[in-house]
Amino acid sequence: MLVKLSSSALKQTRWYEYGVRFLLGGLATVLTGVVSSRFGVSVGGLFLALPAVFCASATLIESHERRAKKKAGLSGDRRGQQAAALDAAGAGLGSIGLAAFAAVFYAVVSTTAIGAFAAAILAWAAVSVSAWWLRRKLRITSRAAPAERIAPSTRRRGILP
Repeated sequence: MLVKLSSSALKQTRWYEYGVRFLLGGLATVLTGVVSSRFGVSVGGLFLALPAVFCASATLIESHERRAKKKAGLSGDRRGQQAAALDAAGAGLGSIGLAAFAAVFYAVVSTTAIGAFAAAILAWAAVSVSAWWLRRKLRITSRAAPAERIAPSTRRRGILP
């Protein structure tokens, strides 16, 4: 899978889906404000790490995939779940990058605010892309490993050529 920017999703999204995203994002923001006022800004800041639109995005991705498969005459339930799960995995990898952003910004901001933003953005991009690449490599390796372990033993027994 290549990382790319595509505007085709904007054409596929219905107007009310933007409303759902806005509503759920707003509710997540209000919840963060309530938690912050009740338990302090340190605890409230932890809730800001939850992307406000993730909840809405996951449900919308699932419904888009399901709808596309139904147009093709297939049941799209499993495909929708897999697409939402892939989006969640991407959000998790992005969160690792967000932690790197926060650490670099905290370390550099006392020197220069603009430099802190620049360094933090570079750290976020490098860590997020590296995490994505590492996940992809480990996933391919983990799929190939069982086949490699099975093949030598079956060859010794004469089951496979």
